[in-house]
Amino acid sequence: MTTVYTFDTTHHALWAEQVALELAAGAQVIPAPADADAKCDLALEVLDEDCGRLSQALDANRISYRIYSPVR
Repeated sequence: MTTVYTFDTTHHALWAEQVALELAAGAQVIPAPADADAKCDLALEVLDEDCGRLSQALDANRISYRIYSPVR
């Protein structure tokens, strides 16, 4: 399974991708889901098993993000 991170800026989305690459986390940039109400059109899809350490790294780098939770 995967988790989707959304961002307020393209800069944060691409910076988060770089952080994920440095962690060797399973992540890829995707279009932000239309119902995510994200300010940036990019999102980061991350393998669930990598979310904990990626979230910690993003927090440490002060990269603002939100975890997308689809409305069902």
